[in-house]
Amino acid sequence: MIHRRVVVSGDVQGVFFRDTCRREAVRAGVTGWVRNLDDGTVEAVFEGSPEAVQLLLSWAHRGPLRATVTGVEVSDGPVEGFEGYEIR
Repeated sequence: MIHRRVVVSGDVQGVFFRDTCRREAVRAGVTGWVRNLDDGTVEAVFEGSPEAVQLLLSWAHRGPLRATVTGVEVSDGPVEGFEGYEIR
């Protein structure tokens, strides 16, 4: 089990990024959360198997169809043991 925090920049708010992220996470068996930040970026936390988290990290680099991702910052963190995946 691993924990990754990502901050995604670009045209990522108002394009269903959070909802699509939640659906992709549930499909991959990843837990955590996603939220919009005041600076126009989206922050997300992914926890799960290395393979499942890597799927979500790859997805975050492109986002949903209407998004234009220009940057993704990834950092490690301690596993928190989330149940499910939520939009905050």
